[in-house]
Amino acid sequence: MIKVRIPATSANIGSGFDSLGLALDLYNYIYMEEYDGIWIESKDGTDIPTDQTNLVYETAKSLYELCGRPFPGLHIQQISHIPLARGLGSSSACIIGGLVGANRLMGCPMEEDEIVNLAARMEGHPDNSTPALLGGLVTAVIDSGRVYYVKQEIHQELRFAALIPDFELKTSVARAALPEQISRADGIFNLSRAALMSVSLYSGNFHNLRVAADDKIHQPYRLKLIKNGEKVLQMCYNNGAYAAYISGAGSTLMAIVDDGTIDFEQKTREALNEMGLAAWRLEMLSIDNRGTVVMEGE
Repeated sequence: MIKVRIPATSANIGSGFDSLGLALDLYNYIYMEEYDGIWIESKDGTDIPTDQTNLVYETAKSLYELCGRPFPGLHIQQISHIPLARGLGSSSACIIGGLVGANRLMGCPMEEDEIVNLAARMEGHPDNSTPALLGGLVTAVIDSGRVYYVKQEIHQELRFAALIPDFELKTSVARAALPEQISRADGIFNLSRAALMSVSLYSGNFHNLRVAADDKIHQPYRLKLIKNGEKVLQMCYNNGAYAAYISGAGSTLMAIVDDGTIDFEQKTREALNEMGLAAWRLEMLSIDNRGTVVMEGE
């Protein structure tokens, strides 16, 4: 049995809609071996499908078929620390875990870039799946089924504060809230800030991040779906965050914080409680520059 560790991801990072994403040190674990039939287990009590609709199983099976290999079935065990439908890449973790695990079981017939392309086609966009596989900060574009990307390793002196609400926000709902068209001015606004975000995170010019995280394409519309969202983002800035934004489609809000800001966690936890949001989780995370890792025989 092999063990696959897949990091959570935070996509968009404000202005980089469907093109920017980074990996964080919150992990799902998938144990996988060939098996005569279907045997799927949750090792941590998370409610997951245990039949053919399980996304890990479905993805792994599709790779066997794509590679023209006989598919006997799978025994899968899952540990799911990445919360579902919270904008932290839970579906990408399943897709990447299924692809990487199946590829290893078959003796690695697929190259890494082929998995990058296949995962993005399955997910529909590359900003979660690519950093989940490669780690770090990824700037990516998908064109005619191929992902063009740059991975950058990010400075470890940053912390990423995930403020995770006690309610889900389905990606389909969050996408439906977006307008069909945007103005040229809004397009220019976002293009310039997305470029600034990528370069500033990589270069260490963190004073740019607040401006770079601003957005007119998706956040103004999705914040309406996250009760108290605007207040929480402003609270993060009041507590010293470099930037604060909706992680992925939400409902999680993410703040980028200097590692030396030692009282951010305490102040933010206290503020959430005072706002009546005691049920929200606060996870202080770091960048994961490695991406998905496979461990044999565990």
